[in-house]
Amino acid sequence: MQQANLKISKTEFKKHFYYFLFFAAIFAIGVPITVFANPAAAEGAAETTHTALIAQTFLWLAILFLMSKLGTLVERIGQPSVLGEIIIGVILGNLGLLGVHWFEPAATNEYLKFLAEFGVVLLLFRIGLESNIKEMGKVGLQAFLVACVGVVFPFLFGTLLVGNLFYADSSLATKLFLGATLTATSVGITARVFQDLKKLHLKEAKIVLGAAVIDDVLGLLILAVVSSIAASGSLDALEIVKLSAIALGFLVGSIIAGQLTAPWIGKFLSKVHAGVGMKISFAISFCLFFAYFASLVGLAPIVGAFAAGLVLDPVHFKTFKSPTFFAKLKEKLIPMGANADHALEILNNAEEKHVEDLVDTVGHLFIPLFFVITGLQVKLDVLFDTNVLLVALAVTAFAFLGKILAGLATWGGVNKWIVGFGMIPRGEVGLIFANVGKAIGVVSDEVFSVMIVMVIFSTLFTPPILTVLLRRLDKKVLT
Repeated sequence: MQQANLKISKTEFKKHFYYFLFFAAIFAIGVPITVFANPAAAEGAAETTHTALIAQTFLWLAILFLMSKLGTLVERIGQPSVLGEIIIGVILGNLGLLGVHWFEPAATNEYLKFLAEFGVVLLLFRIGLESNIKEMGKVGLQAFLVACVGVVFPFLFGTLLVGNLFYADSSLATKLFLGATLTATSVGITARVFQDLKKLHLKEAKIVLGAAVIDDVLGLLILAVVSSIAASGSLDALEIVKLSAIALGFLVGSIIAGQLTAPWIGKFLSKVHAGVGMKISFAISFCLFFAYFASLVGLAPIVGAFAAGLVLDPVHFKTFKSPTFFAKLKEKLIPMGANADHALEILNNAEEKHVEDLVDTVGHLFIPLFFVITGLQVKLDVLFDTNVLLVALAVTAFAFLGKILAGLATWGGVNKWIVGFGMIPRGEVGLIFANVGKAIGVVSDEVFSVMIVMVIFSTLFTPPILTVLLRRLDKKVLT
């Protein structure tokens, strides 16, 4: 039965082929337009006016929005769309290897980077909305242990094994940065895989998401400590205690404060205007406030966005008007009495998900953009150096092993492989760690290239592996 579903009819094949031709045409038309729309860049001019840059960004958005949807073609082979979006970014970002440099400005466009960051903030907010504080609390201990193991082992592997095996003559600071980079986890990539496959309800998903948030806090502390040692040559214990207290205080305080204030804010705003526009403004503004406050204390904005999603519940939107189509359906169903009870229950459940649907409407544009931009940052030319590639493969193996071991910190029927592989992607977080080390001057170009290759492999290989593991879990449940 499953094999029959995988077969594609001639009609469907033609339809998908036409889709491919359509996007190919967009690409073929968009590239020349990009060149002519930016003659200053084509001539090698050093400066671009602000107005021209804004106009060019609009063009990049038009192309990247469409190209990100081309990435959804990987769903035809059973892979999550996030993998296709990253691959599209990697392809566009490396056309320079073929002498095509039209897309290179997009990788460094600050407006696009901002919109991409907005996309991943929306993603974590959306996942927080779908999660539940009580449910997350049930896996809190496992998430904490997974995060600790997933930080300690990669750090030791990077500092002691990789550092001494391949860079024995390097400074301690360089070895520490290798270890620090291996501790990173990009929750956005894993979370998107769970979301694409509709697996966010799984216990494994809750553990990974909780562990990733804790991982971010621990990663912040490690980065601060390593940076301090690299800059001053000494360790400031007081600074570590201070950072730990601030991070923990934010996570606990934001959730408590959010639960206390959200009902009051929702009630007040609904009195100003109870329509859909105010509802979505309330939700996204709440998310962005938390993202901002997280950045103030040194945490990633996505941690604040996730906390905001955990805080907001459907009850906080009860005072807003029901969407028109829900209201009309209820008018028809209520007079039917008991015969319509089941339909009304389904309708009420759908209405509770209305805010999530509104966030999705915005997210469908900006969330894929984040993964395309992430792919644009990947430079494949570092793979051409054989020595760098061989060392990078060894580092990648340790990077995978360290996070897979984190899955062993679970119990109670939890699939350890899913948890372990779910913690592997380094993504933009790994890039940040590597760039900090390079900026300080303790990471050489060769070591930086090794880190980048490790980030590439962990980012590209994890989604398909995780997909296979989740599908196997489905088969076990069915049998």
